[in-house]
Amino acid sequence: MSSVEALSGAPVVAHVVRNGFVESVHHGCAVLTAPDGAVVRQIGDAGAPCFPRSSNKPLQAVAMLKAGLQLNAPLLALASASHSGEAFHLDGVRHILAEHDFSPEDLQNTPDLPYDVQARNDWLAAGHGPTSLAQNCSGKHAGMLGACQAAGWDPSTYLDPAHPLQQSMEQTISEIAGEQVSATAVDGCGAPVMAISLAGLARAFGRIAAADEATHEGRVAHAIRAHPEYLGGTRRDVTALIRAVPGAVAKDGAEAVYAVGLPDGRGFAVKIADGSQRARQVVMAALLRSAGVDSPGLDEIADVPVLGHGQPVGAVLPVAI
Repeated sequence: MSSVEALSGAPVVAHVVRNGFVESVHHGCAVLTAPDGAVVRQIGDAGAPCFPRSSNKPLQAVAMLKAGLQLNAPLLALASASHSGEAFHLDGVRHILAEHDFSPEDLQNTPDLPYDVQARNDWLAAGHGPTSLAQNCSGKHAGMLGACQAAGWDPSTYLDPAHPLQQSMEQTISEIAGEQVSATAVDGCGAPVMAISLAGLARAFGRIAAADEATHEGRVAHAIRAHPEYLGGTRRDVTALIRAVPGAVAKDGAEAVYAVGLPDGRGFAVKIADGSQRARQVVMAALLRSAGVDSPGLDEIADVPVLGHGQPVGAVLPVAI
């Protein structure tokens, strides 16, 4: 099935309820894979290709390590991140760049303001505008530059899909997902984004989460578990999920993609058809619970209120998960 058919025919997975009235619905797909990578449960078509967007970043970080990149755990988590643009994130990106003889001017990601509202307001109050450093993918781009230096590749063309680093990333994603990359496009930050199925994404996260810490995959998993605030931010649901679920490795992505791996090798992935972020975490929390993952922290993650006059009058609720 094509991505258009899969998304157009996706079942309803969330209701937006206001004062007991269903105001809107969100369609989507979700999947749970076993430790051996087999699909255990799917809602909608989990075999159709999709762009995982930033949920691919931990897989891309594995490719950076294969190229010879050396980073401590917090900075490796940052190289896997869609960071919030908080001060410690930006300091970390500067550190990655300086360690590899680069500066923020060498970053080629799209200039933007910090992702987090408070961080953005602080940035603007300090008189700054959009920059590549402040954009949420700057950790990944700094890591890609560092990988180019380590491997002896031309850093000036690192965004070219034909660049050795991007070719290595495609191969690494295919290997971990257990399927070939089916399409390549330009991501929001300017880097190539590579399509795999939702089942392949879940399978990849299960494999990363279960990997031995001596492997490249295991190093990425350890970094994300130990420093989830570098992967997301101090006010992000992905950070809260990693802290709430023992051993979890997780990554959110644009257009409402979410992936989680558990240390037993199970993988979970969600894609909301209309790209609405408000339903993503609600559906993921329900999917985890349906598989027996029991953590009080999931209640907070799944709490997406609907406001009326500034007060909660309803919620986004999972359906048939």
